[in-house]
Amino acid sequence: MEHVGRPVDPDKRLLRREFLTVRNRLTADVVREAATALAEHASELPELKRARTVAAYVSVESEPGTLTLLDALHARGVRVLLPALLPDNDLDWGAYAGEGSLARVQHGGKMALFEPAGERLGPDAVTSADVVLLPGLAVDARGMRLGRGGGSYDRVLARLERADAHPALVVLLYDSEIVEHVPEEAHDRPVHAVVTPSGVRRFKDA
Repeated sequence: MEHVGRPVDPDKRLLRREFLTVRNRLTADVVREAATALAEHASELPELKRARTVAAYVSVESEPGTLTLLDALHARGVRVLLPALLPDNDLDWGAYAGEGSLARVQHGGKMALFEPAGERLGPDAVTSADVVLLPGLAVDARGMRLGRGGGSYDRVLARLERADAHPALVVLLYDSEIVEHVPEEAHDRPVHAVVTPSGVRRFKDA
């Protein structure tokens, strides 16, 4: 994702549009079945098995589903942190305590998000995470992630770097969203693994 105010790379913009078009054609059944498979494969990741705190997010619309995985982590006693979007596109965090702990929040003309309804823990809370699940639209053979372009997770990754925190970075995608190459910028960082409905792929150099 680009920082706020950064010129938009036309290649990234075009790619985002293409991936979103494909996602928007998915049926509710496909999205639901994919969410179940994603949760099963993600739960087998050693990093998630031993994690005490996981920073995640609630999927919306046709994004690869996360709620099944969030519930599995929460049931296991894992502390799950979810983001709340701030006016400057930075992220605050709150704890997940089941689907009833979420509030639907409309951010201006953007899509509505499901955010934690309880206490806000501050933007630095993410630095305590053992694993950070990142949203994305694609990942390439090097583990470079194409985000949605809002810049929020650039800030998260920069905050982790400043804090010398090194959680495992994992992105959840559909199988068709693993590609050969996505455009990258100097601030972009590779993820450690991608989980899709068909399994897990790791990236050695992440």
